[in-house]
Amino acid sequence: MSFDPAERTAAFLAAIDAMDFSTVETFFAEDATFGSRAVGGLSGRDAIMAAFRRYFEDYPDQKCIDSRVEALSSHSARAVWSIRATHSRTGQPLVREGEETVTFDDDGRVVSVVVTDYQDF
Repeated sequence: MSFDPAERTAAFLAAIDAMDFSTVETFFAEDATFGSRAVGGLSGRDAIMAAFRRYFEDYPDQKCIDSRVEALSSHSARAVWSIRATHSRTGQPLVREGEETVTFDDDGRVVSVVVTDYQDF
């Protein structure tokens, strides 16, 4: 499969922003990994999807703006973003800025996501 990793990443992030979990799930390889300071390291599509669902239960109003999505290689891209949300139970605002590197396999499935926050949240 030939693909543009920046376009593939933009489509992946759009599905996340839309909270379209069935589409998000199709992006991940079964043995994908996801790492961030917020959730630690996750291994496997099922664990990653469970974390996404929990996060969006807590922050159902999340708005994410991707200021840049760029290819890093033939199989990876970087997205720079900012997030604003409100915790559904506490009402506490969440403000995050950071980036993530998304790596794909030859079939265009996400095999790795590494999230870097620019500040404490």
